[in-house]
Amino acid sequence: MASAELRLIRRRIRSVQSTMKITRAMELIAASRIAKASVRVESAKPYIAKLQDVIRNIGAVSGLAHPLLEVRERQSVAVVVVSSDRGLAGGYNSNVIRMAERALLDHRHQGRTFKLYVVGKKAQSYFRYRQYHLDGTFLAVTDTPTYGNARAIANTILNDYAEGQVDAVEVFTTRYMSALTQTPQRLQALPIEPPEDLDPAKVVSYSFEPSPERILDRLLPQYLEATVFGLLLEASASEHAARRRAMKAATENAEELTRVLTREANQARQAEITTEISEIVGGAEALSAG
Repeated sequence: MASAELRLIRRRIRSVQSTMKITRAMELIAASRIAKASVRVESAKPYIAKLQDVIRNIGAVSGLAHPLLEVRERQSVAVVVVSSDRGLAGGYNSNVIRMAERALLDHRHQGRTFKLYVVGKKAQSYFRYRQYHLDGTFLAVTDTPTYGNARAIANTILNDYAEGQVDAVEVFTTRYMSALTQTPQRLQALPIEPPEDLDPAKVVSYSFEPSPERILDRLLPQYLEATVFGLLLEASASEHAARRRAMKAATENAEELTRVLTREANQARQAEITTEISEIVGGAEALSAG
């Protein structure tokens, strides 16, 4: 009985150690990707900030009037949920998906219709399983997002908004604060919120060719694309950071479980040795008595 128990424990130890090798490798991979992803996040910020400055200065001249800035009565809303294609990332996906679902239920309760777009397989599986109609799906994006991915998403929601199919576009994603902190957030992508009023003393004088309105027609879609790209980059960095923490915790749990099982194996081995000694002593006494 002791031998069978010992074999079972040793088999479990080997299984746990094999799993631990996988989780440690995934932790190291995620750690290496965090650095690259965070650099991409910081690199994208100056471009978006410069676009905001240009829009502010054009608005100071033209009054900043444009259809993409027009606030409409919300009767239909497009909802974009950014998740990951792979799991094993702790609560990264569940947090943002649940926030988005609460918003969908709130829109439904207020009598609004909505169009649902998902980024990543996890959001696709979740909402499809719950019988939500998906108006668009973008896969293989969040691991290493490109500007082309952001342009495809931005063009889709921009067409819906321009054609009057929706009155607003909300994006549910995860904001990357640091390698230890990522928070789910809800952002309004359309209508674009006008930048804050600029101090007249800081207004830059431009010579416009063509008109400010034509330039604004080109800038605002580019600003939307850049904003979506920035959100995808932050979501990617958040995913890698969450996966690293989850795999680190899994590795530590596997190490602790290995120690516990090793202790149980030693106890089983000691019990086995004690039983063998008792059998030998009993056999010797029986021979002596005979």
